Parts: sequence; structure tokens; C-alpha cells
Amino acid sequence: MTTMLASDLPLPRIGRGKVRDIYAVGDDRVLLLTTDRISAFDVVMAETIPMKGAVLTQISAWWFNELEGVVPHHMISADADTIIGEIPVLHQHRASLAGRAMLCQRTTVFPIECVIRGYLSGSAWKEYAQQGTLAGEKLAPGLLESAKLEPPIFSPATKAETGHDENITIGRMREILGDEVAYTLESMTRAIYTLGEKLSRDQGIIIADTKFEFGRDGDGRIILIDEVMTPDSSRFWAAAAYKPGQPQPSFDKQPLRDYLDAERRAGHWNGEAPPPPLPASVVDATSRRYLEAYRRITGAELRIGGAG
Repeated sequence: MTTMLASDLPLPRIGRGKVRDIYAVGDDRVLLLTTDRISAFDVVMAETIPMKGAVLTQISAWWFNELEGVVPHHMISADADTIIGEIPVLHQHRASLAGRAMLCQRTTVFPIECVIRGYLSGSAWKEYAQQGTLAGEKLAPGLLESAKLEPPIFSPATKAETGHDENITIGRMREILGDEVAYTLESMTRAIYTLGEKLSRDQGIIIADTKFEFGRDGDGRIILIDEVMTPDSSRFWAAAAYKPGQPQPSFDKQPLRDYLDAERRAGHWNGEAPPPPLPASVVDATSRRYLEAYRRITGAELRIGGAG
């Protein structure tokens, strides 16, 4: 499977994020094409990460299937041949679709990232260590880094086109969306995380925190969209190695972050674009970390063959 920096399909492209290219399919569907681009510290790298796009797409597809009957979602198919059957103009582009494409219902997206934290880590730990709060709201005193939060904390954020998302209070979320929608999004977020955390723990993985996006479809339903519990949207830890009171090794782009941190400390990079070139060893280590996350979550090796 060749790597992909950007896609060029014979459909109207309506969006390009850090990782995904979004194409319109008529008025009521979209095609999400997940490239092998990777970003860290809000900077997109020049290099691609082999299999990353397929990992993100196929983990999401696996979760969407597991969530049937729990919450409605936007996935129609992540199988290349099924997608080509629906969109024949893509017949000559099967190699670009295989593994990394998902046909979805089109929605009006809510401008909120629905973050849920089962453990105190990352930016949440930094805020708590400094102020004893999360998004400005007080937490119990004396918590350790990576401590389990009971119950998990719902911590919404505003979506940023560039730069960092901004944590907001639930009260502010209600002001933006209204009480009913805010309540529905929090309830759906908790239901998804509860299932995901249980299934992942059965596979030896802790989902420390994750974020979801939701939209309203043409029938007015609120549905789960975008990616679901992937290494890009979640913090995965090995349950067997979990030890509160310190940072935990994670199944994501940590090899990349570690390299860039070292480059900054050495004065070789100022943290802005363009980023430094990535050694082949960092690219390979990051790719293997993503593939291991897929294997641990789904219990199977990722294979891209006849089916997408």
C-alpha cells in the first residue's frame, strides 16, 4: 500500500483538514479520504506515515460497527468496492480508496469537540497541577498524574480551524448549543466512552481520554460523525503497564513527539512550520505504533486487500 500525502478524486472537494480530505457525493453524502499526513504540535509534517490513514479509517469503521444500537452514526461503508458501486466515477481510483475511504451521511456539524476524560493526563493534568481545576471547574484535591477519574469528566472544547481547541465549561456549551442539544451530546459521549472503555480494556488497552464530534442529519437526528476512538483522537495506554503518578507510554504519535521535543531542546526547531525533516527511524516507529494500536483494539492484524 503506497503512502498518500494528498488525494485528487473526480468529486467536488469541500474540505481539507490536517489529515482528511472531504468530498461531496450529491447533496446528502460525503466521502472522507484519510491520508497519511501527520501533525504534531499543530504543525503538519512533510513526511507521510505508512498505513496511518488506513489505521484511522479502519479503527473508526470497527468502532462504528460495535456502536450499532448504542448511538446512530454517519458511516455508510468503509469498503472500497461498495463505495465504487455507489460512486462509479471512482472506479479508476480504487487504489486510492482501499482501506482509507469512508462513505458517510452528510450532516450539519456542531462546533464543539466532545471530550471525555477517564484519567487525568495531558493538558488536563497541566491545568490541574497548576490550578486544581479542569476547564476552570474545581476537581478534588490530591489527585496524581494519570489518576483514574470516577466518574469520567465531560470536558467540551470549541473547535479551532487552526491552533489549539479551547476548553470550555458545560455552561458555555449550553449557551452555544442550547440545553437540549448539550444534554444529548454529553449523554451520547458518555454512552460511547463507556462501551469503548470496556471493550478496549478487554483487549488490554486503557482509553485515557478521547473526543467525539456530532452533527445533525437531514432527518434532524443527532448522530456521531468523523473518527471514533483512534490514536489521533484518543490517548491509548497499555493496561498492564499502567501506574498512576507519572506519564504513561501511549499507542500514538509519541515517537514523533519525542523526536520533535528533542529538536526543540537542542535549538534545531522553533516549534513553527516548517518542521524539521523526520528520520526514517522515526517514521517507521510511528507507523508501527499505529498498527499496534489497531491490532490491540480490534484483536486482528490490519490487512488491506480485496475489501477496503
